[in-house]
Amino acid sequence: MKLVDAHCHLEPKDYADVAPVLERARAAGLVHAVLVGQFHGPGDWGHALEVAARHPDFLSPTLGIHPHEAARATEADFEMLERTCARPELRAVGEAGLDYYYDHSPREVQATVFRRQCALAKRLAKPLVVHVRDAHDDCDAALAAEDVTNGVIHCFTGDTAAARKYLDRGFYLSLSGVVTYKKTEALQDAVRFAPLERLMVETDSPYLAPVPHRGRKNEPAHVLETAKKVAELKGVSLEEVARVTTANAARLFNLTLGLTLG
Repeated sequence: MKLVDAHCHLEPKDYADVAPVLERARAAGLVHAVLVGQFHGPGDWGHALEVAARHPDFLSPTLGIHPHEAARATEADFEMLERTCARPELRAVGEAGLDYYYDHSPREVQATVFRRQCALAKRLAKPLVVHVRDAHDDCDAALAAEDVTNGVIHCFTGDTAAARKYLDRGFYLSLSGVVTYKKTEALQDAVRFAPLERLMVETDSPYLAPVPHRGRKNEPAHVLETAKKVAELKGVSLEEVARVTTANAARLFNLTLGLTLG
């Protein structure tokens, strides 16, 4: 069984030593993880690229401006983002998107920054990693306006109607530990609806640890629990979920994992 964590954050402030975290991930069946780098403030992009560079066989980085920080991004930051995302080891642009739950940045600013990253992903011919919370209609409208069809909705928590929109647009849906929580029936129905060939599994570490780890710091090894829940909801084996979601991640992010993708 081979699994890919399609979205995680492994900043030094959360993991003083990432080596044992990756050892536990390998022991749980993981063969790779997508390490999502984020803009923290003017000139500050965190440490994702450095961490990934130390473990290139297991970690592939992305970089983007999260909607929470959209209002803080300067033109120099956008130039830095474009230069960095053009590098071959960067597998995607993002995470980028819209978050109307917290509204840490004004919605019109979120929209502008999101659409700029949509356009960047298209220019670079790289996938877009999308964060969306309480903003599915506006997110879908932005993707349509920019004609983006290559990407993933990370930590998808929407219902079947939202899933259908993104799937029709050509996007993958990546599922986090949220799918293991109680009172997520609408999300679970969406998982049953979506073809397995369009799903991925992720941790969003250090956040959103799945049951039975809920309430503790998350880490890539725990993606196994999310895969188990997806297998239950889809009525297929864990091995089948691992095989297909791993192939999906390899295909979208252009990962070299020694797999036959079909």
